[in-house]
Amino acid sequence: MNVYFLGVNNMKQLINNYFEAKEPWQIVTITSTTILATVWLWNFVFQDEMNSKFRFLGLVERAKKQLFSLRNFIPAIRNKIDQELDKINQTFEQETLQRIKDIPFIVKLPEKSLEPKEILERIKTCVQLGDYDWKSGKVSGAIYRVDINLLQLMGDIYSIASYTNPLHPDIFPGVCKMEAEVVRIVCNLFHGDEDSCGTMTSGGTESILLACKTYRDYARNVKGIKNPEIVMPITAHSAFDKAAQYLKLKVRSVPVNQHSYTACIKSMEKAITRNTIMLIGSTPNFPYGTMDNIKAISDLGVKYNIPVHVDACLGGFLICFMPNAGFNVPPCDFRLSGVTSISVDTHKYAYAPKGSSLILYRNKKLRHYQYTITTDWPGGIYGSPTVSGSRAGGIIASCWATLMYFGYNEYLESTKKIIETTKYIEQRLRILDGIFIFGTPATSVIALGSNDFHIYKLSEALNVRGWNLNTLQFPCGIHLCVTYVHTQLGVADQFLSDVETELSIILKNPEAPVDGKLAIYGMSQSIPDRSIVGDFAKCFLDSIYFTPGNKTMVNNGSSI
Repeated sequence: MNVYFLGVNNMKQLINNYFEAKEPWQIVTITSTTILATVWLWNFVFQDEMNSKFRFLGLVERAKKQLFSLRNFIPAIRNKIDQELDKINQTFEQETLQRIKDIPFIVKLPEKSLEPKEILERIKTCVQLGDYDWKSGKVSGAIYRVDINLLQLMGDIYSIASYTNPLHPDIFPGVCKMEAEVVRIVCNLFHGDEDSCGTMTSGGTESILLACKTYRDYARNVKGIKNPEIVMPITAHSAFDKAAQYLKLKVRSVPVNQHSYTACIKSMEKAITRNTIMLIGSTPNFPYGTMDNIKAISDLGVKYNIPVHVDACLGGFLICFMPNAGFNVPPCDFRLSGVTSISVDTHKYAYAPKGSSLILYRNKKLRHYQYTITTDWPGGIYGSPTVSGSRAGGIIASCWATLMYFGYNEYLESTKKIIETTKYIEQRLRILDGIFIFGTPATSVIALGSNDFHIYKLSEALNVRGWNLNTLQFPCGIHLCVTYVHTQLGVADQFLSDVETELSIILKNPEAPVDGKLAIYGMSQSIPDRSIVGDFAKCFLDSIYFTPGNKTMVNNGSSI
């Protein structure tokens, strides 16, 4: 104790001696600067980077990241970065023009109306643009089934229901009836009881955003949580980050297990705080196609009284049929007491037209927090169940019709074919030299990596052969999402043959660099300042909306 007081006295004497000859303004300035510097250093060393997927970086990496961000404030460096971004932007714009294949852009309304036949021809031309033969199974995911009879049926249905809007249930009660039936059908598939409920949405992102909104409002009103946080594995879909940005939520990302690439449950439990409003698991996750331990996450939810959301957007309409198709799947739905909501896309493996998904809840009490209600608007009492006010009744009708068109038995048979094809491809890939598979595919996604060469080289080589695969980062990888289209005769074997052929070529010179766009993508992972990478992404998104200023590429819609 004497040593302690001696140390304190010595420190006081040292500080007094230092400030003895200082002016008051100097004392205030030095004190303020010291405090601010200490706070900054503390935040830097112990910063809570839970809003970033890279929160596991060490101090050295954090310092590099901070240094890169400070460079943006130096005019010469900022100008150099802007010049490079301009080059990248021009590259993306040129690629857009190449994909359009010299078809003129229409930037003004035609003076006279076009004939229906001409309109249809123009639309057909636009829809058929692109270099990938997705009808023959050359694309990962994206197109989940091609059925000519269903396409014709969808066209007929949309011509009937295109002007309907469930925002007006008194005018279109039948559309509301179909939506209610779709919700009940899917609730039953996921073992919901009579209290389970939900709504249809425009896609998985909206379903996820609504779940986050629901739990934010529930936590605020029931638990008094004012600084909401969500806990999720780094493999959870980026839509949760999007929801966090929209809804001002804090994301606490947790790592995945090294070999299984599933959520680390111990890390998830450590990340829980008094501000946690929801826990998230994926069945499966998008990058690797592995399934998180939903039972363990559900147990955490029960233990800490925190809602658990299961993101089944990608594989939901496979998982609910897999047990009866002869494949073992652990419980991951409303059978688990901790699971309080599920998101599932009908426009994926339910084969409904794009723009349809569902968000399901264990009970109406939770769904009430999803609703947006305005009681004092001069236009009347306004209530909206989802993000959109007006919604496309034609999509609801088309989704309902798709479920009726296939029925349980056809979904069961389709699931069997897809899972068998996935397992066949997986088994064949595992015996090839130079590549490995991330974890164990739970449904239809097979993710590949390599310790011998840059895996993007394989993606690039397969791209030349007409295959379009998904690229992954941190670590680098590629994946194939198997759909019903891939179950067509010969498609899986052609893919495997092309992989084997390109692997034999690559392994002859494994050190060769990656070329083209994938080289930029690979390089971007080494940039500590992720805002620059974000600028790359903005350039790409801008290119989607690019219309050229060259008059030879633009017309007023009167002719092509």
